[in-house]
Amino acid sequence: MARPSLENFRRIVVKVGSSLLIDSNAGEVRTPWLSALAGDLAKLHGEGREVLVVSSGSIALGRSRLKLARGPLKLEESQAAAAVGQIALARIWSEVLGAHNIGSGQILVTLQDTEERRRYLNARSTIAKLLEWRAVPIINENDTVATNEIRYGDNDRLAARVATMASADLLILLSDIDGLYDAPPGANPDAKLIPVVESVTSEIEAMAGAAESELSRGGMRTKIEAAKIATTAGTHMLIASGKIEHPLQAIADGGRCTWFLTPANPVTARKRWIAGSLEPKGTLTIDAGAVNALRAGKSLLPAGVIRIDGQFARGDAVVVRGPDTHEIGRGLVAYDADDAEKIKGRSSGDVMTILGISGRAEMIHRDDLVIGPSGAHAAG
Repeated sequence: MARPSLENFRRIVVKVGSSLLIDSNAGEVRTPWLSALAGDLAKLHGEGREVLVVSSGSIALGRSRLKLARGPLKLEESQAAAAVGQIALARIWSEVLGAHNIGSGQILVTLQDTEERRRYLNARSTIAKLLEWRAVPIINENDTVATNEIRYGDNDRLAARVATMASADLLILLSDIDGLYDAPPGANPDAKLIPVVESVTSEIEAMAGAAESELSRGGMRTKIEAAKIATTAGTHMLIASGKIEHPLQAIADGGRCTWFLTPANPVTARKRWIAGSLEPKGTLTIDAGAVNALRAGKSLLPAGVIRIDGQFARGDAVVVRGPDTHEIGRGLVAYDADDAEKIKGRSSGDVMTILGISGRAEMIHRDDLVIGPSGAHAAG
């Protein structure tokens, strides 16, 4: 499939990682690089595009400003460093965009802001109003209050959830690497860049390596997870190198990168939330017949479920996988994990007998289910 062109997209989220933004030796922002990126953002903005930035770097900047020693930080130390760094980071973005007469606004989010529907809608409204005013939202995880239990854990997945929340049509992950390779390029000189991924298959997931950078929590694995979140919810994604100056202009000029494509079918607002903004609490593995039924628009019945993993409650988001472990989609489950385990593989008519209550006939109703693109393999 042909790769898209940057000029085809109207609302674009750009994710900038700590290792690109911060010079790890000096502990300071790489100002010339950031100024060049701001020029790229200003060009898109001037063409009438709507631009959002997901920016890491608050903890790293705070460490530098507070002159903290290298090495791991305790949770409260990370939170305090983030409090100092967030002010510095917001000011830096305000200055580099202000040089192009572009206003900016800071939005700090936690996992609950996308998990709870009302908070999700509030954050979405704030983003929409900033874009209406032609300001650039600068979004980061609120590291001052996020604990290990309630954090996104990496800004790749955060960026994917922001992109779906904002109904963006493109997410750009600027990275230490210029795309997805068929083997780790550091270890294999013959590794080939994959220019277009039509669907995130189990083969594509297997190509993901580990994190490379000390400053970055995310590696290729988290980028593939971000691609699943974004494309299932109707957003295209690409990975490109941020190590060069003017990285967005390089993409526009046809530079090396990997595009992850989404099917053109529109996704309703509720299904966009299910697909892109909820942290799955478990996994349902289903048989081939159930896979075909779901792709035909049917609900998931207990009879089609062959395995239950994870501890989830009724109404939680779960991943649905086929018998080959390939992800089929995501949905809101109608049963707690313990009850789901009891009724898996059984007909809907048996639910009352097994559980002693008349629950829903469906394990996941089709209105609460988002099906990803069918398993096309990567081109190139």
